[in-house]
Amino acid sequence: MDKEAIWPKEGPEPKGPYSPAVVYGDFVFVSGQGPVDPKTGEVKQGDVLDECRLAVENVRIILEEAGSSLSNALKVTLYLADMNDFSKVNDLYKDYFGPVFPARTTIQAGALPLGIKIEIDVIAYKG
Repeated sequence: MDKEAIWPKEGPEPKGPYSPAVVYGDFVFVSGQGPVDPKTGEVKQGDVLDECRLAVENVRIILEEAGSSLSNALKVTLYLADMNDFSKVNDLYKDYFGPVFPARTTIQAGALPLGIKIEIDVIAYKG
């Protein structure tokens, strides 16, 4: 079985030497996504909820390009610069990843790249 890198036409360009996602068999492994405007490549720093919405939208774009969707997410990892944002992000998270929620880990990551407040990576089923 070969792995395939996913480079979505509508998604943000990576800020480093990594693939936005890799498909292996029936699984899609999405690299950490932050609040990067997919059209301009600009990092959109601001309120953690605005950053979260944009990060999830980037995940959605990548998953759909890979033949999957947010509803097929099996495992999500949230990296927060400040754990005090947990409850706000948690409320928004429910809107994107329900009603059968994926397994999840939330980590206070301290200083995230580019000064962002949140980064999200996902493992999803392709199907």
